[in-house]
Amino acid sequence: MVKKNCCVFISGTGTNLKALIHSSRNYNFPINIKLVISNRRNSTGLMYAKKYSIPYTVLDTKNNLHEKRIFNEFKEKKIDLICLAGYMKILSKNFINNFNGNIINIHPSLLPKYKGTNTFKRIMKNQEKITGCTVHFVNDKLDSGKVILNKTFEINSKDNEISLKRKTQVCEYQAYSRAIVKLYMY
Repeated sequence: MVKKNCCVFISGTGTNLKALIHSSRNYNFPINIKLVISNRRNSTGLMYAKKYSIPYTVLDTKNNLHEKRIFNEFKEKKIDLICLAGYMKILSKNFINNFNGNIINIHPSLLPKYKGTNTFKRIMKNQEKITGCTVHFVNDKLDSGKVILNKTFEINSKDNEISLKRKTQVCEYQAYSRAIVKLYMY
């Protein structure tokens, strides 16, 4: 099997990155993570890149010069797929168009419901009974790309924003890898 070369974008703790790294170590998993990019120097998720000897870059996203730098790194590493895993910056239209169809994201709700941020607060406020996560293609509209996979779970009466976030993250760790397999193994 020829694996796709992947870059994972993170901003925070990198727990989805960690799950993807573990999946990618499986011989039959269709991607190799060749690069990790963060927009935050203090992102704790970078420790996973270091631990597993994956090259990483921290971007200064205050101007668009960082995109040229990324494009050069992608060429050098022959990146086929970009996985956004808790990356809290909006990608430019130009960036998305350059990698059209090759950028996927994981979102902590069942899209199209609860696009954007403050997801768990809004889910609790609306007293939803079922939630989950969505892996989707990225387009130039926030959280609006074609859905690849949804994973759901029931919300119980004892749940709050914190427990909801924990349950959603557990779903995400499984869903992201399943979505990648769905894309490249069939």
